[in-house]
Amino acid sequence: MSRRVKVFKYILMIIVIVLLVGLVVYLFPVIKNLSTPEGQLEFKNQVSDMGFLGMLALFGLQFAQIFLIILPGEPIEILAGMCYGGVGGTLFITISAFLISLMIFFAVRKFGRKFVYSFCSKEKIDKIENSKLFKNPKKIEWIILLLFVIPGTPKDLLVYIAGLLPLKPLRFILISTFARLPSVISSTFAGSNIVAGNWKYSLVIYAVTFAIVGIFIFIVNKFDKDKTAEEAMRVIK
Repeated sequence: MSRRVKVFKYILMIIVIVLLVGLVVYLFPVIKNLSTPEGQLEFKNQVSDMGFLGMLALFGLQFAQIFLIILPGEPIEILAGMCYGGVGGTLFITISAFLISLMIFFAVRKFGRKFVYSFCSKEKIDKIENSKLFKNPKKIEWIILLLFVIPGTPKDLLVYIAGLLPLKPLRFILISTFARLPSVISSTFAGSNIVAGNWKYSLVIYAVTFAIVGIFIFIVNKFDKDKTAEEAMRVIK
């Protein structure tokens, strides 16, 4: 089982590299001209010409980003916004994340720890799984929600760990999908504004999003008398 997973992992990594190189080569001539109205129009036309193949390539990149835990999510979210606009990009990323998280969660439930160890550090997984905090059925959903909202936490690692924790599948999938929205919305709308030549708006969107998340974290820390969030952060990192 473990050997087959590792082989699949390496094959998937090769496919990802090929996809990335292919997208860069294909889109580079228009990406470098995005500062001009002509370049923006050409970019949209190129994406439209790719049709379903473009959507499939983008889905493949996001699948690898979550599945392999080797790529940051923001560049793919920005690319989705550039290709399909703020709303369309957000819908694309949200639906993709839902499907991919669902696949990983049930794969972990079916194959167990050996499957997880093929993609994640055994020491880190054992540390999290053995933590009393993450074993608490009354707090686990709240903890997962917090960790998905807080910037900088290893969200894709949490997708794997969730299959080993006392979490109901549907509730976890919904939490993991919608708790990503602040990051997804800011990145996709930033990408949409980049294509439109509104670079300043992209920075404003990120600033507003981080401000909202910052306020949320402040409120949590203010009323979290048990310091649950702080302890969860220490365990997960």
